[in-house]
Amino acid sequence: MAKTPSAALRADEFSFVSPAVKYLLFFFNMLFWVISMVMVGIGVYARLMKHAEAAMACLAVDPALFLIAVGVLMFLITFCGCIGSLRENICLLQAFSICLTLIFLLQLAAGILGFVFSDKARGKVSEIINNAIVHYRDDLDLQNLIDFGQKEAVVNTMCGQGMQSLDYVEAGLHIHTNGCIDRLVNWLHTNLFLLGGVALGFAIPQLVGILLSQILINQIQDQIKLQKYNLQHRADPWY
Repeated sequence: MAKTPSAALRADEFSFVSPAVKYLLFFFNMLFWVISMVMVGIGVYARLMKHAEAAMACLAVDPALFLIAVGVLMFLITFCGCIGSLRENICLLQAFSICLTLIFLLQLAAGILGFVFSDKARGKVSEIINNAIVHYRDDLDLQNLIDFGQKEAVVNTMCGQGMQSLDYVEAGLHIHTNGCIDRLVNWLHTNLFLLGGVALGFAIPQLVGILLSQILINQIQDQIKLQKYNLQHRADPWY
């Protein structure tokens, strides 16, 4: 028995694609898309201002370039997510999901390797800090970053003048007797829960994006199968 026109119309209007999932993923990506543009803008502004104030910049440790690179990467990934969800484009959604998955796995691998090879990680951090100190006067952003990290590290304003004549305990009342690396390692050990919370804060949006994109991809694929079925059987007497 053939369907009535109203029943056929309802069948054509049915969609597996959930508007809630579609627009939730769209606004989710839109938020981070805007954040990425702000990051790029801040990075470009900092880079231009630094050229006016510092003739030679240490490109290897330039925070402005790092901010620009992260912002551009985030812009491209979230652009795929925005357009893919809005236009229901499977290729863009798959690219978005794969990129997020790779970034998540790289972060996870970096955390595991940093924990397993903690000695090598400590040596690498020490090398980076020493290199940053060498180029302290070459980069205004680097100066601000080092000054921020040491704002409470030096009590004696004369660079430790007269401290060598004191013993370890007395010198500790005027200056910090532990090096930057030791202080950093101690801080990491005493703030593991904070670091775990920060890592979780980075991981949750990525996992949410991966989950929503996969759900939407499956819904779009089901909708395509339904449309093909309707086209193939539209002429059937029982349709």
